Amino acid sequence: MIWALIIIVGFILDRLSKMWVLDSLVGNPIIVVKDFFYLRHLENEGAAFSILQGKTLLLVVLTSIVALVLIYMLVKNKQRFLRASISLILAGALGNLFDRITRDGSVVDFLEFHFGSYVFPTFNFADTFVVIGTIMLAIYILFIYKEDKTADVPKVKEDTK
Repeated sequence: MIWALIIIVGFILDRLSKMWVLDSLVGNPIIVVKDFFYLRHLENEGAAFSILQGKTLLLVVLTSIVALVLIYMLVKNKQRFLRASISLILAGALGNLFDRITRDGSVVDFLEFHFGSYVFPTFNFADTFVVIGTIMLAIYILFIYKEDKTADVPKVKEDTK
């Protein structure tokens, strides 16, 4: 049941980091690496890259449906790499879902990176878990998953004459 541990630990890390942000960073950003990496409190009412701003109900419903599908896949499949990727995605999805439900539709973000004049969209640990899990899922689909070819091949009856 390592997959359950991944989900629980990921969710707890996300919650603890966001609690720390709300206690320490609101109005007090921290410069970690000048002109590159900052810890800055931000409330995001949308999804990735702030899309779907203000569509809380839609985001809660979609995230809940995706989480249920992922839980089904987690239980149905026994491949460890696939389970690890799904577990990371679930940990992140549940972390942000918890925020959306308990914080009037907003998610706490705080990791901010600057690349010259470009500021990458601020994100959190839950987002990181989703991205890492999704990359792992893509690796699984592209390089590990093998479709059962015999399931599609009709069986030929042998001639017994």
